[in-house]
Amino acid sequence: MNIYHEAAKQIVDSRYCVAFTGAGISVESGIPPFRGRNGLWNKYDPRSFEIDYFLQDSAGSWEVIRDIFYDLFGQVLPNTAHYTLAEMEKRGLLKSIITQNIDNLHKDAGNKEVYEFHGSLKQIICLNCGKRVNVSRVDMNRLPPTCQTCGGLMKPDVVFFGEAIPEYAASKSIDAAQKADCMILIGTTGTVAPANTLPSQAKAYGTTIIEINPEPSEYTNRITDIFIRDKATRAMENLMAAIDELT
Repeated sequence: MNIYHEAAKQIVDSRYCVAFTGAGISVESGIPPFRGRNGLWNKYDPRSFEIDYFLQDSAGSWEVIRDIFYDLFGQVLPNTAHYTLAEMEKRGLLKSIITQNIDNLHKDAGNKEVYEFHGSLKQIICLNCGKRVNVSRVDMNRLPPTCQTCGGLMKPDVVFFGEAIPEYAASKSIDAAQKADCMILIGTTGTVAPANTLPSQAKAYGTTIIEINPEPSEYTNRITDIFIRDKATRAMENLMAAIDELT
């Protein structure tokens, strides 16, 4: 039995399989990672994404946010790995996705049960009254955007450095990690807290950990049971082919 068939059998036989995704799954859609040699933090000042800095210079922060997230990320599409996860959910093989990503690509691909641990770029939120609106209604030539209801400052509905994880996303993610008997880690280094604790929580409950990464991560030698060393698209294609042979 090769490694893909071994992983496929764990997924097919599982009662509650969950995916946990990081930046690596979206790299092949054209989104660069934040960290590492070609990471965005080598080109842009990460202080723009600190909540205190944002409050001090919201116009400057918004200009960087626009350049990275809405100009650079705005045209990207889901890739094979995203679509494969959507197909797995459709077939009942995958119960939910916990994602650290803010690009909305899992939902664009068709997944319904997605817990966005760090929020989503698709909406902006008023820091005064809490109103959320779709980002498509924002004029990126007039920054920072303000709330049409109360006039308050608006920011992307994502977690900035210094902000807490949204209660709904945190509770649903923790619940999914504790329910899981199989967890597929895709494209995550395991270095971003507190999201990086979720696979370890799952493992503590006896979950089988399947990891897909081109390089070893913080999880590989610690909690991973099956390590598939490959890029996300090719690995998910091969995994789905193995699942098809079993079902």
